[in-house]
Amino acid sequence: MNKQSNRNNFDMVDVILEQWQKERPDLDISPMGPIGRIKRCAILLERQLESKFAMFDLNLWEFDMLATLRRSGAPYCLSPTELFSMLMVTSGTMTHRLKRLESRNLIKRVSNVEDARSTLVQLTEKGLELIDVAVEEHVKNEHIILEKLPADVLKNLDEHLAMLLKTLEAPI
Repeated sequence: MNKQSNRNNFDMVDVILEQWQKERPDLDISPMGPIGRIKRCAILLERQLESKFAMFDLNLWEFDMLATLRRSGAPYCLSPTELFSMLMVTSGTMTHRLKRLESRNLIKRVSNVEDARSTLVQLTEKGLELIDVAVEEHVKNEHIILEKLPADVLKNLDEHLAMLLKTLEAPI
């Protein structure tokens, strides 16, 4: 594969693939292309998303947590277990994150009327106002990030990524 002559179709994963092909021609490295590109895209996307979140003094996980509570609907309240399941983090990580957002008055813990032994996590008024503004900018940013892709390519990409995600989320 010599993509040096056609820079328009060249990306950093191609460099890695060429190196492996040269060093280990005996290996079928075909999975490295899509997986490497997905990983690289995720890193680059995260950088672009984080730059917008910084405008609101948020990072990616803080935005995700506030957005998860916001999209749950009024009263914007979930159990810690529901939160860490949706956000795919451990309970220990969740505890640390809850404390941080609570110290910034973006969330509060409230009694669970259905189970007196547990508490729920709820957006504060400040948290609700912040996430409502931040999510508007986030969606604008996502539009900008994807605007260079033709609509049909974007639609196909979304369909193919959905298929991959279903495969990865399927029980083993």
